Amino acid sequence: MRSYRKPAAVGLGCLIALVTTGCSEQAEPAEPVDRARPAPSATAAPGTSPPARAGTAYAPYVSATDAAGTESAGSPTTYNLAFVLAAGDDCTPRWDGGRAIGDSAVKSRIARLTKNGGQVRVSFGGASGKELAAVCDSATELAAAYGAALDAAGATRADFDVEGDELADSASVALRSKAIALLQKERTDLEVSFTLPVMPSGLGEDSLALLGSADDNGVQVTTVNLMTMNYGTSFDGDMGGYARAAARAAHTQLKKVFGTSDAAAWQGMALTSMIGVNDVDGETFTLADAAEVRAFAEEKGIGWVSMWSAARDRQCADDSKPARPATDCSGVRQSPGAFGEAFAG
Repeated sequence: MRSYRKPAAVGLGCLIALVTTGCSEQAEPAEPVDRARPAPSATAAPGTSPPARAGTAYAPYVSATDAAGTESAGSPTTYNLAFVLAAGDDCTPRWDGGRAIGDSAVKSRIARLTKNGGQVRVSFGGASGKELAAVCDSATELAAAYGAALDAAGATRADFDVEGDELADSASVALRSKAIALLQKERTDLEVSFTLPVMPSGLGEDSLALLGSADDNGVQVTTVNLMTMNYGTSFDGDMGGYARAAARAAHTQLKKVFGTSDAAAWQGMALTSMIGVNDVDGETFTLADAAEVRAFAEEKGIGWVSMWSAARDRQCADDSKPARPATDCSGVRQSPGAFGEAFAG
């Protein structure tokens, strides 16, 4: 998913150079699968044993620095703050790679987001800029950088959005796994999610290797968040159906990676869709798709659903479908906050 500091022409979910073939990992096209019977309620997530949560939560991605009038639609339980990046080649965490992690305006923004009981999850990485794991020299240094951002936000939830070249970089993957494991030893209440590209046929080899690395290093993974978006030009049909197919395929994979039950694998999954016009020609995620994904998530006991992004949850001012996805509107006809309401159920 894109950084908020980038113009609309820069890709979300996948690097723009890959939009004709899909996200940073490719798999063979797969047709959407019909729904199966509901799974029983989950009691654990991949790699850990947290208490069961009540229902499917709604947790949209929001800018850490700029407020949007639609971000409270659907009364989110958690906000994913996007993104913490490195400042150049320095192992210094910054909001969107440019604003100091202790910036008072960001602190005030987080206080406003959480004043009614919601929580924040700090998201590291994204499609643009440099992820800290690519520039920090050691696991100890990287863990300290992650910890500084979490402390600045007052957060006990960390999301690692890994895509593009860094997903295939085995050195940074291993360093990240070691750093997160160190961080969880210091912060026993830290919940960790990985946000990864997916195809309707499931997670690619690099994503599975990343999850395997995390598991091998003792990282307690609470959630694997699937970016159900930007599949490639072979996928120009039912975006809700593709999301369901991707979730089903990934569910089988997560059971194998973490050695967990059906129910736990569903509970340890999240689904994030790019609302409205996607970066790939022919892909438009509609309000009907959002309702379909929400219903599927509830049926399966999926941990949470999300969207990129709350700032886009409104109709574009000129009421036209933009040639490229906009950062501040969806590109489809809708009322303000309609996607948030649909995802919240």
